[in-house]
Amino acid sequence: MVALPAPMLAKAVDTLPEGDLLYEPKWDGFRGLVAVTADGVEIGSRGDKPLTRYFPELVDAFGRLLPPCVLDGEIVVTIEIEGRRRLHWDSLTQRIHPAASRVEKLSQETPASFVAFDVLSIGDRDLAGLPLSERRAELEKLFADVPAPLHVTRTTRDPELARRWLDEFEGAGLDGVVAKPLGDPYLPNKRAMFKIKHKRTADVVLMGYRMHKSGEGVGSLIVGLYHGDDLWPVGGISAFSNARRLELIDELAPLVVRDADGDPVKQEKDRSRFASANKDTSVVQLRPERVIEVRYDQMEAGRFRHTVQFDRWRPDREPESCTYDQLEVPTVYDLDDVLQ
Repeated sequence: MVALPAPMLAKAVDTLPEGDLLYEPKWDGFRGLVAVTADGVEIGSRGDKPLTRYFPELVDAFGRLLPPCVLDGEIVVTIEIEGRRRLHWDSLTQRIHPAASRVEKLSQETPASFVAFDVLSIGDRDLAGLPLSERRAELEKLFADVPAPLHVTRTTRDPELARRWLDEFEGAGLDGVVAKPLGDPYLPNKRAMFKIKHKRTADVVLMGYRMHKSGEGVGSLIVGLYHGDDLWPVGGISAFSNARRLELIDELAPLVVRDADGDPVKQEKDRSRFASANKDTSVVQLRPERVIEVRYDQMEAGRFRHTVQFDRWRPDREPESCTYDQLEVPTVYDLDDVLQ
């Protein structure tokens, strides 16, 4: 197995920086470090987990279309909605499956693409120490005649165009813009890049909670939005301190729905592909009486795409007023126009 490099990282900033920078769309997929060698192809994740077995169609494409090299990029899955293509996070996460037969089936039904945004070596040439401007030129030459499903991300040095991308490309499922210093070498594990994402707030209804994996305190709050008379779960809030997790147990106790014996009513959660078999994923149901203002970036298929952040309690809001109507809906944009 090839030793893959640690990825270069980005830090979040509130506004688009300007200067000697290269701007790229921020792809919302699985970060992929790829090594193409004479012995085969290896794909690793940002967290150093092997992804090779889950994307056989990409392994085949890398082996057929590229010489020996090491790449940094994003694995994405797209779907067509109303005649336009967009990224689809749920379809991507379904590709992580323990059964080889399922992996093979999904590789044909929802094939993945790879969007390269950096190259660390080509053949026996180590490029990681070169400035980004030179690595980008090498990447463009490497991919000059390479067809789908392998792509090179678009770039610009124009901050005004990057701001347009921030607004327009969201409609194709992307989640922001990344700014990279043109003079920097590749810096593994260093937050030397900048990411700018959409920041929005919404008022949501507290529906329940899951216990923390330690077995003590609240691990995550489950929140929902009303669609007509029905309350639909839309995501979760986590990242509480140890002290706050314990406080929430007592704070939420009066809202817990209990059965005839006085025990909390729990709703069983389908086991995640990523969860341990011993992990309790059930949800303690709460009466929908409290409203929380949360920060989020995007919605997909009626749910928050990522874990949302707790902002504040909203005792001034009635739960029934927390509907989908409050959410900003991005203008639809075709992913094929992003990949040009």
